[in-house]
Amino acid sequence: MSVADLTKVTSLDEIALRRLFLDARTHNAWQDRPISEATLRRLWELTRMPPTSANCSPLRVVFVTSAAAKEKLRPALMEGNRAKTMAAPVTAILAYDTRFTEWLPTLFPHTNAREWFEGNDALMHETAFRNSTLQAAYLMLAARALGLDCGPMSGFDKAMVDAAFFADGRYKSNFLCSLGYGDPKGLHPRNPRLDFDEACRVE
Repeated sequence: MSVADLTKVTSLDEIALRRLFLDARTHNAWQDRPISEATLRRLWELTRMPPTSANCSPLRVVFVTSAAAKEKLRPALMEGNRAKTMAAPVTAILAYDTRFTEWLPTLFPHTNAREWFEGNDALMHETAFRNSTLQAAYLMLAARALGLDCGPMSGFDKAMVDAAFFADGRYKSNFLCSLGYGDPKGLHPRNPRLDFDEACRVE
């Protein structure tokens, strides 16, 4: 499909929508299939492109792949998350840069955006946390678009993860997301979702 043809596309087809949303699940069991570093690099190339406020891009990622790195992560995991996380080929530690403003002259060069945050630690934290969470969601969609499955989780000791992987204190962990090729045998029945009228209103 040419670039000109792409501009005419108004929505994704049903296969893509099912892959990204309708059939997408939180996986708890994994096939014994590795993920290449090239795939992880491609994943980041996609993740970094969607918007963040003032292009601040505070997300920082550690892709835990080696046995040694997994052992560093293991003690911080809640018991119920330990086995499935150790079995995943990759677990992404999704964190945010508390000093993301240092990158603003590069990422948002047409104005002095750093001065917006000077002396306002609460705004810095809110901006970093919100936008890194947004980017982490982009990463999950990008992973699914590349044929991977995701197992996001928040059941871990953040202080232990930060001490093990971000000892200088600059980065702070947000949540974890295991990545791989899911084994459908490990899926639980899907829980209900709220209908439009239960969660939304039009004014």
